[in-house]
Amino acid sequence: MRPDVVARRHRGRPCVHPVSLVFRHAAAAYAALRAEYEDLRMSAYLAAEEATRGALMNRLGHRRGIDPYSLFMGTEARAMCYASDELVEWWRDHPRVTFAAFERQMLGDE
Repeated sequence: MRPDVVARRHRGRPCVHPVSLVFRHAAAAYAALRAEYEDLRMSAYLAAEEATRGALMNRLGHRRGIDPYSLFMGTEARAMCYASDELVEWWRDHPRVTFAAFERQMLGDE
């Protein structure tokens, strides 16, 4: 299928809708920005894991089966709820960066 069309289903039958050139460019820019953010998030996670010797979550986080990598995105309230004291201390020197803040920073809105 051509990259300028999207396949959809209507009443069980396939149909094709052209995709706006503007939308394609915006989607590509968003995907690139998101990939760059994931690189930043992974770097922060690995640095924090090393600095805390793997002590990233508190007991509640472990009991609930929270993925420690997920603490590096999303709301601060959720991150602080499940973060270990060591991770909270690490964040004081290396602040968490949410995707929304990263996006604003990269697009010059801050």
